[in-house]
Amino acid sequence: MDMELELPNTVQVLPSLDTTVGYIKEDSLITKDRDKGSPARVCRSQLIIMLPASAAHIILLLVIFGLLTWWKRTRKGQSELPPGPAPLPLLGNILQVNPKTFLQSLNKLRKEYGPVFTVYFGSRPVVMLCGYEVVKEALVDHRDAFSARGKIPVAEHILKGFGITAGNGERSKQLRRFSLLTLRDFGMGKRSIEERIQEEAKCLVEEFHKTQGMPFDPTFLLACAVSNVICSIVFGQRFDYKDERFLSLLNNINKILLFMNSTLGLVFFNFHKLLRHIPGPHHREMKHLSDLKDFVQEKVRVSQETLNPCSPENYIECFLIKMQKEHQNPNTEFHLQNLVASTINLFFAGTETVNTTLRYGFLILIRYQEIQGMVQKEIDSVIGRKRLPTVEDRSRMPYTDAVIHEIQRFSDIIPTGLPHSATRAISFRGYLIPKGTDVYPLLTTVLQDPNEFTNPAEFNPGRFLDEFGCIRKSEAFMPFSAGKRMCLGEGLARMELFIFFTSILQKFNLTCTGPSEEIDLTPQPSSAGHLPRKYCLSALPRH
Repeated sequence: MDMELELPNTVQVLPSLDTTVGYIKEDSLITKDRDKGSPARVCRSQLIIMLPASAAHIILLLVIFGLLTWWKRTRKGQSELPPGPAPLPLLGNILQVNPKTFLQSLNKLRKEYGPVFTVYFGSRPVVMLCGYEVVKEALVDHRDAFSARGKIPVAEHILKGFGITAGNGERSKQLRRFSLLTLRDFGMGKRSIEERIQEEAKCLVEEFHKTQGMPFDPTFLLACAVSNVICSIVFGQRFDYKDERFLSLLNNINKILLFMNSTLGLVFFNFHKLLRHIPGPHHREMKHLSDLKDFVQEKVRVSQETLNPCSPENYIECFLIKMQKEHQNPNTEFHLQNLVASTINLFFAGTETVNTTLRYGFLILIRYQEIQGMVQKEIDSVIGRKRLPTVEDRSRMPYTDAVIHEIQRFSDIIPTGLPHSATRAISFRGYLIPKGTDVYPLLTTVLQDPNEFTNPAEFNPGRFLDEFGCIRKSEAFMPFSAGKRMCLGEGLARMELFIFFTSILQKFNLTCTGPSEEIDLTPQPSSAGHLPRKYCLSALPRH
C-alpha cells in the first residue's frame, strides 16, 4: 500500500526547483503548485532524478529522499535490533562511522556496545558481529539463518543480482553446487589445475630472473600470474604478460577493487540507491566493471560458436552445456546472465585475494629474514633446487604450511568479510534480527581475537605448530569465512599460495634496499580492506 507524506514547510520555502522529478513505476508524483499554493505530496516509490542546477537543489532532493526512506524504515520497527549509536535521517551513522577510518570506527563502537551491535548505512541497519565465538555462533551454529548474501551495491548495480556471489535461494544453491563440481572435475585438488599453476609459477620465476637482482615492484607480475590461473580455468587459455586484452582485464579488476576500498566507494555503498541516479565520479568507476562484463560476454560469445558438447575445456563451456540441458526448464538458473556474472565472481575470488596475500607474504618474509631462511631450508630438504613444487609436498612441509597460515591470518586482507543477510527473523544473543537484515561477520575480529591467538599483532608461525612440529589446526582460522557462504575457491587458493611461495623461495633470496627491520607491515590506509604498503624487492638468485 502506497502512503503519502506531507512535505515540511521548511522544504516548501526553499528556492525554486527548476528540475524534474519522476517515477519509474506506476506511482505518481504531485508537487506544489507555486501559484495555487496547493499542498505537496510525494508517493513512496523509486525516484529518477534529473540533476538540479545548484547544490541547494541537491540538498533538497537528499532531504526528501532521506525522509521517505527513514519513514519507511521506522515503520518496520527496528527497536529490537542490537544496540548501537543513534542514527540520523538519511545520514545514518556517518558521523560515528567515518569512511576514511571505517575499521577503526567499528572497533571503537565494539568497545562501547559489545560484540554485537547495529550501525546504519544511510537508512539501512546493519548488524556487526565481532570475535570468534560470536561469528562461529552465527555462521556455523545458525548457518541456515545467516546463509543469505547481503547487499553488494557495486555488483547489484552492474550484475543485477545474478551470479554466485550475490545470488540467494535456489540461485545460490544451484550455482555454488555446479561451480564446485566443475572446479573439482577440472582438477581442483587434482593434477590438471595443479599443472596449470606450476606452469604459471615457472613463468613467474622467469620474470623474476629478468630483473637481474634489481629492485622492482612485484605487484604487476604477481597479478599476471594469479590472473592467468583463473583465465585458464574459465577461458581455457593463459595470456602473455604483455597482451593488451589481458592488461585491460587486470586494469579493470584493479580499478574496481581500489574503488571498493576507497572513501568514495564506501559513500556509494551507503547511498547507492540515490547516487546511481546522479552523475558523478562513481559512474566512471562503475564503467570498469561494465568493461569487465563486456570482456566476459565476448568470451562467452566465442565459446558459443566453438563449443564441442562432448569435450568441454573450461568453466564457460561447462556452463553452456548445462544451459543446453536445462533449456526447457522455465525456472532454470543456468542462463547467460548467471554465466557472465558467475565468471566475473570467479575472477574476483580467484585473482585479487591470492595476489594480495602473496604481496603481503613476500613483504613479511623480507622483514623476517630468519623465517624466510627456515622456509628455504625446508624447501631444500623436501623438494630440492631443481624439480617443481607439488601440492603433495605440503604435507611434508609443516613449517612452510604454518608460515602461509600465519601470513593469511596476519595480513587479514578482507577484514569485514562479505555481507550476509538473515533468511528469517532470528533471536540472536538476546536480540531480534529481522528477516532481510544485513549482517557483517567481521573476520578481522576473528583472525585477531586474543582469546584464540596470543599476541595477535605479532607474526608467529609457531602458533600453527604443535609440540611435535606438526601443523596445528585452529577453528578460528577463517580467512575464507565459514558456514554455507564461505569462499568456494578455498582449495584453489591454498594450492596457488603454496606453489607460488615455494617456487619463488626455491630460486631466490628476497631482500630490500633498506634495513629489513624498518619495514612497515601495517596496511596502507583504506576504507575497508587491508592492502600492503607499496614496496620494491630484489630477487637474488640462490646459488
